[in-house]
Amino acid sequence: MNILLLGSGGREDALAWRLRQSPSCEELVAAPGNPGIARWAQCVAIDPCDAGAVVGLASERGIDLVVIGPEAPLVAGVGDALREAGFAVFGPNADAARLEGSKGFTKDLCEANNIPTARYVRTERGDEALAALANFGVPVVIKADGLAAGKGVTVATSREEAEQAIREIGDSPLVIEEFLEGEEASLFALVDGETAVSFASAQDHKRVGEGDTGPNTGGMGAYTPAPVLTAELERRAMDEIVRPTARALAAAGTPFSGVLYAGLMLTADGPKLIEYNVRFGDPECEAIMPRVDGDFAKLLNAVATGRLGEVQPRLKDDYAVTVIVAARGYPGTPASGGLIREIEAAEQVEGVTVFHAGTAQGESGLVAKGGRVLAVTATAHSFASARARAYRAVDQIDFADGFHRRDIGWRELEREKA
Repeated sequence: MNILLLGSGGREDALAWRLRQSPSCEELVAAPGNPGIARWAQCVAIDPCDAGAVVGLASERGIDLVVIGPEAPLVAGVGDALREAGFAVFGPNADAARLEGSKGFTKDLCEANNIPTARYVRTERGDEALAALANFGVPVVIKADGLAAGKGVTVATSREEAEQAIREIGDSPLVIEEFLEGEEASLFALVDGETAVSFASAQDHKRVGEGDTGPNTGGMGAYTPAPVLTAELERRAMDEIVRPTARALAAAGTPFSGVLYAGLMLTADGPKLIEYNVRFGDPECEAIMPRVDGDFAKLLNAVATGRLGEVQPRLKDDYAVTVIVAARGYPGTPASGGLIREIEAAEQVEGVTVFHAGTAQGESGLVAKGGRVLAVTATAHSFASARARAYRAVDQIDFADGFHRRDIGWRELEREKA
């Protein structure tokens, strides 16, 4: 197959790396790509949200399968345009992508289909939201309704903090939710319409600071699998949350095709949905891809063509840990242009691959271009070994403007020691 991959981040570097190893992948093109992706694919500088340009590129290159990495092209309807032009697409159309594009849409779908989730109110204006706060205690969760790159959520521990979060969102749609007690986990399922199959579990760290402190980021690290999501809890999440969602979208005439990422809270009453993403998570994808076994391109094509039942997803038994190296100032204004050296030395550590999340080629070599710069991923037969390898590799990298958390996977490490 000739495959076109849309995107330019660490998730897409991991996808490109795995697709390139697939026996069924003959040619891999990425748009726009990055210096890391260029190791595995031919990069073409087009905007992945420009549906006309993407369809033109796919036609010109004789593409058999288009894999859409980030959420923005999906919400913008690039998948719709490609399907109308006759291409197989891994990733949902815009109507189904509303699961991520609108928090309010997802909450309403859950309520209509008895899918376990937090009690909520959705509002259109700031004054409505401020008034609705009276219906909630604290902590309380404030969510911007639209796409926010993983950073549009505030868990307010006081009414004053909640009011400030609402004011910062402004006169825009938002969702107010009750705070759920429990531990978070992520479940990734492949869906080809009504059929949904569990694929992988993971846990990530959203807060910028160690001890899970500070503002939310797009993710400072992740690991997979997530043992806290036991086989029984995973079964319940699929039966009570993911499959009813797929059925509801299919019944509405907007079937979902691609990967459905369910952010779950594991409460005393069982798993409840926090939110959906309609693509592989970042940095979860960087952790999951090294565990994928078999022909990954063939698997994604089976999803895209409605034949998921013909290919069984397979994962290796290994653990994988990803540590994000970010640029100073992230998640605010990150320092740009800092020189990055010794990635090759990092990849000499056994089981390690370094994915490029925000890099560019400068006059003096590889430089930072973005908030999250590198995703250092290691695999091993135990969680502790994978984690140790990841940090050994991080310590090899020379990036003066970079920083990272030293406690990725701390909960799992404590569980292993117990």
